[in-house]
Amino acid sequence: MSAPLLEIANLTRRFGGLVAVDAVGLRVAPGEIVGLLGPNGSGKTTVLNLVSGALRLDAGTIRLDGAPIQGLAAFRIARLGVARTFQLVRVLGSMSCRENVLAAIAFGAARAWGEPARRAADALLARTGLAGREEALGTELTYIDQKRLELARALALRPRLLLLDEWLAGLNPTELQSGIALVRSLRAEGIAILLVEHVMDAIRSLCDQCVVMNAGRTIAQGRPEQVLQDHEVVRAYLGDADA
Repeated sequence: MSAPLLEIANLTRRFGGLVAVDAVGLRVAPGEIVGLLGPNGSGKTTVLNLVSGALRLDAGTIRLDGAPIQGLAAFRIARLGVARTFQLVRVLGSMSCRENVLAAIAFGAARAWGEPARRAADALLARTGLAGREEALGTELTYIDQKRLELARALALRPRLLLLDEWLAGLNPTELQSGIALVRSLRAEGIAILLVEHVMDAIRSLCDQCVVMNAGRTIAQGRPEQVLQDHEVVRAYLGDADA
């Protein structure tokens, strides 16, 4: 097994008396897709917020390529090669699609301006399914197209690690297959992906490993076909009566 790009150990975050993430650990190798699963409220998005620097942890360590990154500002973590999308999509609504992506290119690790940046932005928009929408404002896009724009902006940072928070949710069957193919192509380029997702077709198609959380704790870890049949995982999703 190759050395992990991302290594989390004993990750803990409290909100008052609630322990939202309780001593969670996981690893993501270069070019690997790891699914972070669990019912709503299990702490998955909080883990992504901790890795990306949007939240500070209470205990534990987060290492990127062997170096600790916990406590760093979010923009510094982004410049180290960590990009993300959000469960609640966040685009710059008053700016065009091209300008949204240009902002990431201008302020990312590999900064660029002018015509080279414009060409790179348009290529990323085309890759995520927004060819021909370069001048459209963020507020003019459908929800699904806003998700595409957010991914294009994340890829503009040239990440080594991509955090996807339910990016495939809400897609119709045709869009889902295109989205799965796009995520698979990112792995083929060597990008490691930590994927929060409820779409089981995507989990089975994409993930090398899965980590399942419930009530802030890890309850199962392993290959998708193993964890999805685990009794504790079935009980967490369906309840005791259906487990």
